[in-house]
Amino acid sequence: MAHTEGENQTSITEFILLGFRNLPELHILLFLLFLVICIVTMAGNIFIVALVVADQHLHTPMYFFLGNLSCLETCYTSTILPRMLASLLTGDRTISVSGCMTQFYFVSFFVATECSLLAAMSYDRYLAICKPLYYAALMNGSLCLQLAAGSWICGLLAGTTPMSFMSQLSFCGPNKIEHFFCESTKIITLSCSDTYQLELVVTILATLFTLPLFALTLASYVCIISTILRIPSTTGRQKAFSTCSSHLIVVTIFYGTLIIVYLLPKTNTL
Repeated sequence: MAHTEGENQTSITEFILLGFRNLPELHILLFLLFLVICIVTMAGNIFIVALVVADQHLHTPMYFFLGNLSCLETCYTSTILPRMLASLLTGDRTISVSGCMTQFYFVSFFVATECSLLAAMSYDRYLAICKPLYYAALMNGSLCLQLAAGSWICGLLAGTTPMSFMSQLSFCGPNKIEHFFCESTKIITLSCSDTYQLELVVTILATLFTLPLFALTLASYVCIISTILRIPSTTGRQKAFSTCSSHLIVVTIFYGTLIIVYLLPKTNTL
């Protein structure tokens, strides 16, 4: 039995990512499209980080958080897109089990960090627009550092905790992942181990790192929009809204994607 279990644990050493498998004729076009997206995203975010660091006029809480978010997006992009580009170009869809686990860890880390950072940025905009007289005193350098560091630490915990359970899984059956990256629910379904504890941990962490932070972000913007609508002048409303419109777009895209991927009814194919 021990020998059989050992064979089962080592029988699968790699997974096959099936993302875009139904579009072989478009692989070159998709490669070029995602290559451009990768280059623009990386270059743009690196430029933002460099600009925020170099320009003294941008050493404000809003741009400090923006620099953190740009750094995060650079890391996020480099975790997923290079492997997908290689797959589209070469046709090699395989990824080692250890490589898949590593990708899962960093994706979990960055997603949780982004949830926290977006909430911190929404709180910053709330204070700036709804409590302008107290903004400088409340949103000081110390609080900015604490919010940013707390966001990265929360992300680290959110990635490390399920990874400690995921690393103990054995895979002895199908090895095809219906996605273009190593997404947690897809990996769990392929395991021949008992995944109850892991699924429970993932559910708890996903709830803790999305619902409260989303509620905080949503409540902040309800207050912000309410305050902006009470500004008597059109110019004043436009100026106030311009300081948070880009962040609101990022929040909408980020949480909209999470809702579409994880909350809407699933189909049998990607």
